Amino acid sequence: MLPLHWFLISPCGLCGEPLQGSAAAGRAGACGACRERLGLQAGGLHGDDPLPWWSTGVYEGSLRELLLQLRRRPRPETVHALTGGLAATLRAGGHGWGQPLLVPIPSWKRQANPLPGLLCGALERPGGLRRAELLERSRPVLGQHHLGRELRIANQAGAFSCRRPPGVGERVRRPLLIVDDILTTGATVCSAAGALRQAGWRVLGAVCLARTPQGARQAVL
Repeated sequence: MLPLHWFLISPCGLCGEPLQGSAAAGRAGACGACRERLGLQAGGLHGDDPLPWWSTGVYEGSLRELLLQLRRRPRPETVHALTGGLAATLRAGGHGWGQPLLVPIPSWKRQANPLPGLLCGALERPGGLRRAELLERSRPVLGQHHLGRELRIANQAGAFSCRRPPGVGERVRRPLLIVDDILTTGATVCSAAGALRQAGWRVLGAVCLARTPQGARQAVL
């Protein structure tokens, strides 16, 4: 008798080719060729500067091009495929987190960046994590593409406020992960973390789709 999984062929969420092996069994969403092309690590990337962060990969090459396309033409299934390894890492035990709330960075523009919300949606589905719209913009900010580190920090200072403090029990049981699309100097997520902590929330760090490579981060310092 043929195994059941032979009849349940899942396509890669990026190229459409059938997933093979453990990827098909685990419905990871991205085939090996796409993970290699985009530089996606099995469990995502992790670092501690300027606060603990987790990312699907490095913001360069094919992954950078894909994320720029997704800003213009959002595709939830593609974001879900990108985040298979990252979702597994955040679901894994041993962190002592419980179930963190996912707090997306809000946009101040009329045409908002869709990627933080799509990343929340991709992480919510398999992991039991829950989104919480706790942040709002206090004021508009400048586009940061051409700003150095100090100007980015000044640009984001006081840019966020928290909509509500934690309720009884939430202060301990429900820590937060801030969700953004790209992490460069960390000025945006650090400003958001400050507003949340001032309101009484415990912020674990940030989750993003991509982390700017070291050389590019040094270029904006």
